[in-house]
Amino acid sequence: MPLSANNPDRTSWLHVDKNSDFPIQNIPFGVFLTRDDIITIGSRIGDTAIDLGALHQLGYFDGIPLTDDIFLQDTLNDFIADGRKTWRLVRNRIAEIFDANNTTLKNNVKHKEIVLFRLDEIEMKLPVQIGDYTDFYSSIEHATNVGTMFRDPDNALLPNWLHIPVGYHGRSSSIIPSGIPVHRPQGQTLPKGATQPVFGPSKLVDFELEMAFITTDANDLGEPIPIEEAEEYIFGLVLLNDWSARDIQKWEYVPLGPFLAKSFATSISPWIVTLDALEPYRVESPKPLKPQLEYLQYKGKKSYDINLEVSIQPNGAKETVVSKSNFKYMYWNMSQQLAHHTVNGCPVNSGDMMGSGTISGPSPDSYGSMLELSWRGEKPVKLNDGSDRKFINDNDTVIMRGYCEKDGTRIGFGEVFTKLLPVYGKK
Repeated sequence: MPLSANNPDRTSWLHVDKNSDFPIQNIPFGVFLTRDDIITIGSRIGDTAIDLGALHQLGYFDGIPLTDDIFLQDTLNDFIADGRKTWRLVRNRIAEIFDANNTTLKNNVKHKEIVLFRLDEIEMKLPVQIGDYTDFYSSIEHATNVGTMFRDPDNALLPNWLHIPVGYHGRSSSIIPSGIPVHRPQGQTLPKGATQPVFGPSKLVDFELEMAFITTDANDLGEPIPIEEAEEYIFGLVLLNDWSARDIQKWEYVPLGPFLAKSFATSISPWIVTLDALEPYRVESPKPLKPQLEYLQYKGKKSYDINLEVSIQPNGAKETVVSKSNFKYMYWNMSQQLAHHTVNGCPVNSGDMMGSGTISGPSPDSYGSMLELSWRGEKPVKLNDGSDRKFINDNDTVIMRGYCEKDGTRIGFGEVFTKLLPVYGKK
């Protein structure tokens, strides 16, 4: 099926700023609360939100096999479960409806009042009900940096790292959309030189620059997903800030991995950008440093050229960009991650989320966490207001952005921003 929505020459009758993340070639999917307190599934072009539930009720998706209530739900799970053919048909139709040469909706004032919203008239929600969340550890630069800090630099990577996409099972209940603040977590830590742990607020709260892919219903219990089919089960991507408490993590993570250090909050951007929209931005993945087992071997371009950046904004001050990285640095790509995740027969469901792991690049300004940027606090990061940071302070806001750009077309993810509040206290 052709991806007509990707036509780079297409323009929209909706206003789109030159540097917008959401031209008509993007057409992401999300869930929002309208000015009438109705929750709906929607899309976005420029700074206009589109109510897909209303659009469907008005007959604009006639000819596409959709249930009457497919967009009248509070999550995208059922729509995603319909599969790639449906996603493409809907996305292509939206592109047709809002094409500059199509006046059907453009000239229908009554319908436009029902379907279209300004961004300040809506409230974005989590786009999917996330049943399961897996976080990988797939940036070789990040893994090498962390291994160098805490182990022998000559053996920074553990023996399994170049053979499998390492991952762990995360906590879905604390995944939140952009804009929801989080509290500094408390837990056990082992102070330097101490022999007994203490309880209290984490002193080393950190961000992790990640992306995450959202899956559809993929396989039955016991059925692996072959690597060549993996992309058929990936709906799209979001930005992800995997908040971390480094001092809690250091004390608890052996032998079973992160627990309280990660489960207190994970923030994601609210618009899911489809894999179809990212098709023009495919690039080669890094070459394997060791031979990989057959089930992890792939052909073609499986990574994407997505520019990423992180800013820190102190309370009442301007933001400072502290990191610029790129999704293409990932050593293990999404197809390999999904193939490995299911090779043991683990079933994957619609709305499951798979985090990439911290995305660090080859240079110090491209590291994806404060742990690396400040090198364990030994090299504080200077901000524009004159202050510096070893880790994240109370009332700092962390902002992540991502976009692709090629031949004059820009496809972006918007942003995920989250403010870190002091330790929770009962009112």
